[in-house]
Amino acid sequence: MVALSDESSLSLPVLVLNRGYQPVRVTSARDALAMVFVGRAFAMDASYETHTFDAWLEQGSGEHAIGTTKGALFLPRVILLKTYSRVPRTPLRLSRRNLLLRDSYTCQYCSRSPSLRDLNLDHVIPRSRGGGTTWENLVVSCRRCNLDKANRTPREAGLRLLKTPKRPTWSVLVQLVGQTSVPQWEPFLGGVELPSAPGGT
Repeated sequence: MVALSDESSLSLPVLVLNRGYQPVRVTSARDALAMVFVGRAFAMDASYETHTFDAWLEQGSGEHAIGTTKGALFLPRVILLKTYSRVPRTPLRLSRRNLLLRDSYTCQYCSRSPSLRDLNLDHVIPRSRGGGTTWENLVVSCRRCNLDKANRTPREAGLRLLKTPKRPTWSVLVQLVGQTSVPQWEPFLGGVELPSAPGGT
């Protein structure tokens, strides 16, 4: 049995796919329903069948629904655009969250994965020595390694990086993780596994 959700459920995240079934972005359930209603997209059910708005009214299903004058309107978790084919090439923002994702919540010096509060960001070449705040000069480190390294290069501190830090290539996919766990999205993430935070948070 599915309970009718309140108005806040219209902010649930919905995955938007292009015509080639590639992820384009995440939008709200409210905007997703609007796109399906005006005919710009199809709603996709848990069996990955696509539906027009009228068909969705009759056949839609899911965990979340809102009450309407015609009864329950289920909220899709995936929609398929009818005409858009491109995948946007949006630049990936350099942030703590994205660096943690890139480095799998793992210290890049000792390979430990402590709790989130025990992870820091470290400038490989210290800022005081000309190191920039860039994808190529920032890594995740645990507190202990961060303190041991101090204001030195890894070589000077006797530390070795697990891998060379680079800009990630998953600029669209990173927007799809960390917000919520939606099993219906998984087939569209292209086999790319982005790690979740320690403790599932």
